[in-house]
Order: sequence, then structure tokens, then C-alpha cells
Amino acid sequence: MTDSKPTIKGLTARPVLVPFRRPVQTASFVIPQVPLVLIDVQISDGTVGRSYVMGYAEWVLKPLVACLEAAGAMITGQALAPTDLSALLRQRMLLISANGITGITIGGIDMALWDARAKANGVPLATLLGAAPKPIQAYNSCGLWIKSPDALADEAAELIEEGNYRALKIRIGRSDPKEDVRAVRIVREAAGPDRKVMSDFNQSQSTAAAIERCAMLDGEGLAWFEDPVHHDNYEGHARVRAAVSTPVQTGENLSDAQKLQRAFSIGAMDYVMPDAGFIGGVTGWMQSAAVASVNDIPMSSHLYPEFSRHLLAATPTAHWLEFVDWASPVLAEPARVLDGHVTAPDKPGAGIEWDEAAVAKYLI
Repeated sequence: MTDSKPTIKGLTARPVLVPFRRPVQTASFVIPQVPLVLIDVQISDGTVGRSYVMGYAEWVLKPLVACLEAAGAMITGQALAPTDLSALLRQRMLLISANGITGITIGGIDMALWDARAKANGVPLATLLGAAPKPIQAYNSCGLWIKSPDALADEAAELIEEGNYRALKIRIGRSDPKEDVRAVRIVREAAGPDRKVMSDFNQSQSTAAAIERCAMLDGEGLAWFEDPVHHDNYEGHARVRAAVSTPVQTGENLSDAQKLQRAFSIGAMDYVMPDAGFIGGVTGWMQSAAVASVNDIPMSSHLYPEFSRHLLAATPTAHWLEFVDWASPVLAEPARVLDGHVTAPDKPGAGIEWDEAAVAKYLI
């Protein structure tokens, strides 16, 4: 018999280092392996809510695990009410702010709690959020990193074939801006006229440099310029946006819906792409989706395709799902792309279960 008022029994957090299929090198950073923390929240009715978070660097894993365990102790014994628990954690972390490691902690726990809530209700997460699982258009973000432009045509073809994608993302911000133009033209030609090519500067440019580079690329048919300047330089994003006709995309480092509203009010974006880990999990995402809807901002996802396929199904201005396969090696049933789309499974929860043999292999 299901507990009518399930409560939190405890939380476990396990760090893993997973290999990339393609080395990740942007204009701002290199990530040699995928540093993840796997989260399991135990519920009194026997349910286990699961999620994972990205640490971005191996050294982050130890403090991130410690923060997750401390936050888990804060919610143990509390009722399984994700929105309330998210507010509780934000209040407890008010003096140090819900950014960085603390923000990722809140986001990761919130996702696991919503997974548990959906399982307890016997429905997919999308259904719990008032939507139905449906195909979400996805672009392949698993390659086209900073490398010789001559190597990009073959890689673009490979990326398309992995799921019959209709869109790809290329990273830009090379030391020579002319090489960025060459790289974009090579990928644009390889992709063909019917596919979209997104671009990402990974926050690598000053405002002046971003304006110059974006002007050089403005006629190359890119779907957007992503994060041309530092993520919280909203004024800089607005200046870039005013200087070019290609849409400007930002938002992966937003930590709450209030910051989204401020960025929009300054004119920092045409499109927004929150990260479920940074924005506060499902709770923060849905709050941000309301802001995006009110302001008519197309909203895409950053990372976490396993949760994003549910979240975008319930997002009024849903745009694109960024597909990465970084957690796939430790998942029993990784998210799949079919004909350029990702669909949430019609089963209770978010659809995350661990491949425990793989977890044991990559555990650190």
C-alpha cells in the first residue's frame, strides 16, 4: 500500500568520471572527462527519485557531493513536496546565494524530488506537469568543438547521421576570427540548406570583440549566436544583439526566473536556454517557462536531455532541445534521438535508472 503522505528518508550522492566520445574543447575551457554526481533520494513509500548533475571539472565533485549530502540532511523527514523543498533550500542558502555549487545542489535535488513525485503518482514527469510526452525537436551538440576547420565537414556528417538531425551546433571563438568564418562555412555547407546550424562562443569574448566577430558571421545563415560574452553581462549581450541581425541566445547560467526577467528587460536575448541544473531543477524551470511565456521568448534547453524532454513538453514557448549523450554510459536507458526528435518515455518519472555495472566502473 502506498504511503498517503510520503516523506524524505535520505539522499545519496555518487561522483563519477565518464569518458566523452569526442573531446570537449571550447574557446573558454577544456573538459577532459564528464564529471557527474548521481543523486538518489529515498522516499518513505519505497520510491527512489533519481537525477544527476554536471560538475564541469573533476575538482568540483568533492565539494559538490558534500553540499548535496548537507542539503539532503536539511530535507530528511520533510514531506515530498518539491516546490516547498526547493524554497526551503533556497532560504537555507540565502546568505551564500543559490549560485554555483549551491545552485547546482538545489537543481539536482529538485529534479530527483520531481522524479519521485511523478513515480509516486504513476505518471511520466511531463504528465505531472500538465503535458503529455511528445516529440521535441533536438539539435546535436556532441561535437564540432574548437579544432581545425578542415576536420569539421566529416564530423558534421557523422553528427547528422546519429539521429537524422535537422540541426547541429558549432563552437566558435578561435584566436583568428577568419578561421571561425571558415569553420562555419564548412559546417554550413556540410549540413545543407535544410538544416540549421547554431553557434556558441562559450562566453569567450569581450563585448567589443563579440560585436566584431558577430558582424563577420552575421550573413552566414547561423540560427543564433550563443553566449558571445560572459553570461551575466546582460548589457553586453544587448549591445551585440543591437549590432547584428542573427538572433542572440543566452541563459544557461541563469539561477532563477527573476534573473531571466532582468536579462529580458535589458534586451539581452532573442532566445533563452536555461540549464535544469543551474535554474533550480524542475521548479526553477517551470517558473522560468512562465516568464518566457509572458514575454514570448522561445525557450530551449541546456544539457540534461533526460529531464529536458519532459520540461520542454510542458513549456509554452518550447524551441529546441540540446542533445548531449554525456550521461548515457551510466544510464540503463539513455535518451534516444529518432528522426531529429526526442520523446519522453511513457512510464512513471523522468525515465532515469542507473546502469550499476557502469557506475561501479566510473565511480571515483
